Amino acid sequence: MKDFWISCGHHLLDRDEGGGLLLTDDFLKVYMARPEMIPPPEACAVEKTLHAALLNDPRMEVSAADIAAIADADARENWQILLTFRDHLVRHKTLEAAYSDLVKQGLSRTPQLFVNQLVHVVMRNALNGIDDAAVVRAGEMFYRTQRVTLHEGSLIAADEEKIGGSNPASVSPLVSMLGIPAESHIHVINKDNAGGYWERSDQFDMAIDLTAGRDGLAAFATAMQRWIAHVLGVDVTIEPLTEMREVNLAWYVGLDAEATKLGDKMWNGEEIDEAAMSQVIGLFQLTFRDPSIVLDRVRGEPVYLILSMTPDKLIRMKPQNLIAGLPIRHLEAVG
Repeated sequence: MKDFWISCGHHLLDRDEGGGLLLTDDFLKVYMARPEMIPPPEACAVEKTLHAALLNDPRMEVSAADIAAIADADARENWQILLTFRDHLVRHKTLEAAYSDLVKQGLSRTPQLFVNQLVHVVMRNALNGIDDAAVVRAGEMFYRTQRVTLHEGSLIAADEEKIGGSNPASVSPLVSMLGIPAESHIHVINKDNAGGYWERSDQFDMAIDLTAGRDGLAAFATAMQRWIAHVLGVDVTIEPLTEMREVNLAWYVGLDAEATKLGDKMWNGEEIDEAAMSQVIGLFQLTFRDPSIVLDRVRGEPVYLILSMTPDKLIRMKPQNLIAGLPIRHLEAVG
């Protein structure tokens, strides 16, 4: 079985009987080892003591008074944010459950960095056993911003951080430990070079062709199917479409902020200008294998998924919309 995305730390986690990710001390210690959490030489004794204690026992109870005793205000804020996130993970049976609960609560209260890292490791679990490198590459879109380029009539998506300059604050400590190169050349994944993806998967240096009618969007559809099946336990079939003619949006899910705006306009019967339509990357039709779980008012109607890019050609996918946005009976109260 091919391994990939080592930097997410999935190998540090245990699995429950259903395949969910069980939190371990080793996984938590990686958060304590993040560059921004390591006290600088000038840090106060309280912060240095706290950091050392948490590296030894990452589940140690930390009181508000312990945080308040740290001299530096920025350090106090960092520790409060991290420990709030840690406590959320600890409270849940699996990381999948922790993520689903964050979606229900609203992700705005959790730093995007932590959300993306959680999606990263959960998606790694969802794709476990996949031997199609294109599907795994498409899965990167769930937690990493993509920049789209029109090249010789093709829509090519490449990792924004990779081509735009890395942000050191977002790099996992595991990346440094593994010696993953900071810079790599970008290649578009295809049948000829897909075999080389696995050993370089943590470099995020392979682009994907998202042109309508080609394999990239089909790979992305498969990645979405796996995500929904793993996190929600719901089996669906997702098919990429090549055009938006005669689409009845009885139910739709915007896979990003721009797509949600477009879907809302179409739902309200507003005219869609050419500029907005040119931002659409993909349209997908989702079918539930068990129609009985679908809300009565839309049962039998197609469910559409829309993926768009921003005016400056960025794809910022919101995988939480696939958790909270589907017309499933037991999700009706999810916000």
